[in-house]
Amino acid sequence: MSPTLPVICGSIDARTIHNIEFKHGKVGQLARAAGARAKLIAKEGKSATLRLPSGEVRLISQNCLATVGQVGNVGVTRKSLGRAGSKCWLGKRPVVRGAAMNPVDHPHGGGEGKAPIGRKKPATPWGYPALGRKSSKRRKYSDSLILRRRK
Repeated sequence: MSPTLPVICGSIDARTIHNIEFKHGKVGQLARAAGARAKLIAKEGKSATLRLPSGEVRLISQNCLATVGQVGNVGVTRKSLGRAGSKCWLGKRPVVRGAAMNPVDHPHGGGEGKAPIGRKKPATPWGYPALGRKSSKRRKYSDSLILRRRK
């Protein structure tokens, strides 16, 4: 069991950490997936710079708690479930193409046979552009804490 310490603590220097708090006093929200880890790059003033698993570089308070080390269960994505029923037991639903749906269910739906999309660009089920659109909201209060966005 790895210790959970404030980022300001000296033993966390140049280490991988996980389960990091966004704000001091809240629960850990960053780097919690299987095999995830964040790298502590620098500490200056009251803030610390982290490189998150997504590649994003951001600032957090040095008072925030973090757990030393990497999350376990690294190879969970390489595990073959073998058949569709095994996925069903885990709550995974089948993935259906938009073109195979009706027009009321998806913008790609409808048409006779294997009809094309019928639009200039692919769309999500809610009608937003599927390719090239940024998925995170801008003008969040925490935008000023992001030094480099994820790719």
